[in-house]
Amino acid sequence: MEKLEDTILNNLIHNETFCRKALPHIKPDYFTGVDRIVYELIVSFIGKYNKLPTSQILNIEYQKSDRANAANAHDVLTLIDSFANHVDAELEWLVNTTEKWCKDRAVHNGVMEAISIIDGKGDKAEGAIPDILNKALSVTFDTTVGHDFIDDADKRFDFYHLVEDKMPFDLEMFNTITGGGVPNKTLNILLAGTGVGKSLAMCHFASAALSQGKNVLYITLEMAEERIAERIDANLMDVAIDKLKDLDKPTFDRKMDKIRSKSAGKLIVKEYPTASAHVNHFRALLTELKMKKKFKPDVIYIDYLNICASSRMKGLGNSINTYVMVKAIAEEIRGLAVEFNVPIWSATQVTRGGYSSSDVELTDTSESFGLPATCDLMVALISTEQLESQNQIVVKQLKNRYNDPAMNKRFAVGVDRSKMRLYDLEDPTHGLVADSHVAVAPAVNVDAMVRTTAFDDFKV
Repeated sequence: MEKLEDTILNNLIHNETFCRKALPHIKPDYFTGVDRIVYELIVSFIGKYNKLPTSQILNIEYQKSDRANAANAHDVLTLIDSFANHVDAELEWLVNTTEKWCKDRAVHNGVMEAISIIDGKGDKAEGAIPDILNKALSVTFDTTVGHDFIDDADKRFDFYHLVEDKMPFDLEMFNTITGGGVPNKTLNILLAGTGVGKSLAMCHFASAALSQGKNVLYITLEMAEERIAERIDANLMDVAIDKLKDLDKPTFDRKMDKIRSKSAGKLIVKEYPTASAHVNHFRALLTELKMKKKFKPDVIYIDYLNICASSRMKGLGNSINTYVMVKAIAEEIRGLAVEFNVPIWSATQVTRGGYSSSDVELTDTSESFGLPATCDLMVALISTEQLESQNQIVVKQLKNRYNDPAMNKRFAVGVDRSKMRLYDLEDPTHGLVADSHVAVAPAVNVDAMVRTTAFDDFKV
């Protein structure tokens, strides 16, 4: 089994990005024995030629050195030869793991030097011990101490013109309000009453992401894996959900082949028992998927947030109120989005008062107002009997860190519940907002919304 030190050395000569990030912070005395000899060979070559060496070059350089006849020469050459069998490691994991290893080695060496000084074997006075330990504890790959407004002006200009990587929608108005989609490292929430369409919307978003060639992870704590997959089948196969069971095997296979041929992405659905799973379970799942299936999601859906458990509040039972619990869950899930560099979608219920309201507000969020305080985007899905009869749902922006939430504050989308699908309307704001540029839109009677359009088939 390869040691961590050997993995670090291997990637120093194969991964230039990692080498540039880690090499300035790795000291020779972090290694011992054969590993230190090989590390010094790598550093010497890079310093002389400003290029990464290959395992063959390291072999030659070692045999030219005055260490070539040492007793451990065979072990050195064996380690160098092993670098020819390189497997790419995930960069973020590699950097974080190497940084922790450097910290551990620095502290170990600092403590050993302090003990040597106390025993009278070192060449420094005891007064040097605090400084030695402080330096060891301060080891980090992050050398920045903040943004210098004057000196970092060029960086700020580049940031303003950076094209942010976003997960786009197949719905025009959602792209409009988010500026082209939701960015990575964000938590996005759908707020709606029971049966309005939270799971339907997330299944539609997941289907659209898959059809764009994205890798999608759908975590369900409410419905069985097969039920979620059934909804996505209905959406992508363009078949009413109650008619799926009537498909014969050749027809089903033909439709699956069509989906497969038009998407390079994968969709994994994972079920957990209600209220039993938290971000540590999700983190372990992501690690397992990467190891076993080489699967790394581009977007994650969690259905839904309120019935997750908290990794920090576990074991507290009824001693903690729902405000603190749900806020903790939201913070943990958003932290997961940042850690794995993906957007995460989830949902929450409205209060009893919000369920019967045709103009849902942030205050209608059930259980915890800490959730909207934590998320990056929150939109309410509003349905009434008249909207249902017209196959529509009204979407209302409640919080939006990507754009001005007063712009297009309310709009409608079409809904085909039989095929678990949302679609654009010709005039999505008809009768909802008199002037989308008004910061505070007047209250409207959503029941008066009667606009309908023909259904436009979803393209797989």
